[in-house]
Amino acid sequence: MRYFDTSFLVPLILPEVTSDSVYSCFRNFSTDELAVSDWTRVEIASLLARDVRMGRLDADSSLKAASRFESMILESFTILLPDRKDYNPAREWLCNFEAGLKSDDALHLAIAANRKATAIFSLDKRMVASGKLPGLPTSAGGLSGYGDSCCPG
Repeated sequence: MRYFDTSFLVPLILPEVTSDSVYSCFRNFSTDELAVSDWTRVEIASLLARDVRMGRLDADSSLKAASRFESMILESFTILLPDRKDYNPAREWLCNFEAGLKSDDALHLAIAANRKATAIFSLDKRMVASGKLPGLPTSAGGLSGYGDSCCPG
């Protein structure tokens, strides 16, 4: 199973500098190995709402992006539900102040780790680096400027 955090999925629904590279990376995967958490759905909604509040997106564009995201994950991803066993490792990793993890990233890492993800993809450089500390298979998917390569070729 390959787990994808929010930062790796946003370029699929909103145009970003990394959109083409992220699309290319996904072409290397079969849909039966893709996973996200229900938490990702909350983060996408939060990001889109923030962009509307800040005037980066209008409401209609935000709703269309949200709809594209929901269709994409329902068709192609396994959706993992966070549960009680995910919160203790997330809390412990947050207490490693050197790592500099944020709570949402720690929860993503714990969800993926507890389900034995073979790769955890993120475009958040701090999350990728912090995931290496407990030995998790974090990667930026080989995207230029984001670190190591993990996309199969």
